Parts: sequence; structure tokens; C-alpha cells
Amino acid sequence: MTQKEIELILSRHLAEYLAMPIFIVDPGGDMVYYNESAEIILGFRYVETGAMPASEWSTIFNPVGLDGTPMEPEEHPLMIAIIEQHPAHKRFWIRGLDKNKRLLEVTAIPLIAQADRFLGAIAFFWEVPE
Repeated sequence: MTQKEIELILSRHLAEYLAMPIFIVDPGGDMVYYNESAEIILGFRYVETGAMPASEWSTIFNPVGLDGTPMEPEEHPLMIAIIEQHPAHKRFWIRGLDKNKRLLEVTAIPLIAQADRFLGAIAFFWEVPE
């Protein structure tokens, strides 16, 4: 296991104590954690999936736009926050690992520490009524 930046560790701890769904990725876009509230929406517990590379998490939930068009990984708000290092927001559909289709609102922000150290990104999301 590689050593993580303290701010990334603290972000994970914050996510553990919040009731809103949160998903955290490292600077390469690899998922390092999602909290219990996110587990309900994603359809699997974090302990069952563990960390995932960006190539896997950005496609495993079958994200599609509101028009039903499959989303490219780089269209995902978290990937925008990683690649372009600015906040991003989008509404889209996913299919959780429990096979349930859900409409989500996702807001992602880059995690930038002191001395402009780029640590990754964090997404806050919620399921919205159809």
C-alpha cells in the first residue's frame, strides 16, 4: 500500500462522517474511497470493491447522458476535475452494481493543498427523482 498525502487521508475521514454520498479519486483519477452513503447509490460496499482505476470506475456504472448517450470517461465531472483541475457539475444516469438505474447530480472539485499540490478530486452526489 502506498503512502497517501495527509490531506487525502483527512478527506476520506471527513467523507466517513458525512451523510451525503462522496467519492474520492487520487491525482491519476483512481478511486481511493467512497463512503457508506455512496454505497447505497452505487450498489456495492467499498470493502467489496476496494480501490479502482479510473478506467474501471468511469465505465463500470454505465454512465449515460440525459439523452441516453453513453458518456465518455473524460465527460465525467470527476475526470474533468482531475484533467482540467476545476469544478464540474453534471446530471446523468448510472446503473449501480445492484443493477438499479439511478439519475444522479454530481459535483466534483479538485483537491488542491498548500503550495499548490494537486491531490486528486472529490465528488459529492445525490440521487434525484426522475
